Amino acid sequence: MVTSVASRVESLASSGIQSIPKEYIRPQEELTSIGNVFEEEKKEEGPQVPTIDLKEIDSEDVEVRERCRQELKKAAMEWGVMHLVNHGISDELMDRVKKAGQKFFELPVEEKEKYANDQGSGKIQGYGSKLANNASGQLEWEDYFFHLVYPEEKRDLSIWPKTPSDYIDVTSEYARQLRGLATKILSALSLCLGLEEGRLEKEVGGLEELLLQMKINYYPKCPQPELALGVEAHTDVSALTFILHNMVPGLQLFYEGKWITAKCVPNSIIMHIGDTIEILSNGKYKSILHRGLVNKEKVRISWAVFCEPPKEKIILKPLLETVSETEPPLFPPRTFAQHIQHKLFRKTQDTLSN
Repeated sequence: MVTSVASRVESLASSGIQSIPKEYIRPQEELTSIGNVFEEEKKEEGPQVPTIDLKEIDSEDVEVRERCRQELKKAAMEWGVMHLVNHGISDELMDRVKKAGQKFFELPVEEKEKYANDQGSGKIQGYGSKLANNASGQLEWEDYFFHLVYPEEKRDLSIWPKTPSDYIDVTSEYARQLRGLATKILSALSLCLGLEEGRLEKEVGGLEELLLQMKINYYPKCPQPELALGVEAHTDVSALTFILHNMVPGLQLFYEGKWITAKCVPNSIIMHIGDTIEILSNGKYKSILHRGLVNKEKVRISWAVFCEPPKEKIILKPLLETVSETEPPLFPPRTFAQHIQHKLFRKTQDTLSN
């Protein structure tokens, strides 16, 4: 089934509507917490998402290196999300990735439809919008492009954008460098739990099996942003998620009972700890609930790369070293596929019981 052009949020947004269709309006209990994202971002009081400087993560100086790791550990345990700076990926490469993705989304919708995915038949890679597949029939104010970007031999380049012409090159180079950054982070997180350096990397599939999936999220301007969400509240199922954005605010984190808006930090990469690492660490590292707001004035685009373990090959459960008599396992053993199913099932139950 090919989705009609009218069902793209971009088409809806550019049709001149003043009010949004009811499928996009959030439930009453959520509406009370949705504010103006630009005003929210300006707030200086209250908790702020931590910024972690990775410059010294491989320092020769043991003390300096340890200080850097401890800051990363603290952010992973208290927040589960952070702005990474001095992460080793050049501003120039990040800019080129963003330009390439932006150029693709600037193509006419009809042109983008040539890359349409077909969720019904299991073809999830490509251009898409959320289908109302949950019990509430609720929709989100975004279109997206989703594709596996690493390991290179597992990619399907036939569905990658042909326009702009450098899309494949820059996105592939970014994926390669991000894979190196993932190793660096996983090593530090392992050591901070008292594990061998390569342990978490091995537990999530290693170089052969850890998959990097890129999702470019395109949030058109919304005539009634106070009623909608770009992405509803969720935690990431991944091991780690790395995010670039076009410096338009939108990301909110549910921290200590309140929605906190992430600031836009130049040249940073936002990193989330996902459920997979939360499970392996027995809850010591946090997978934080987050969502995306939209606005009237500016299109927001983000580039999320989810680092995911293989669906069936690995049983995810708290590592023995993270469990003790006083800290019993918080999560039952499940494959990654079973974890995803369990979350969907729980969400459906929640919706039906409301």
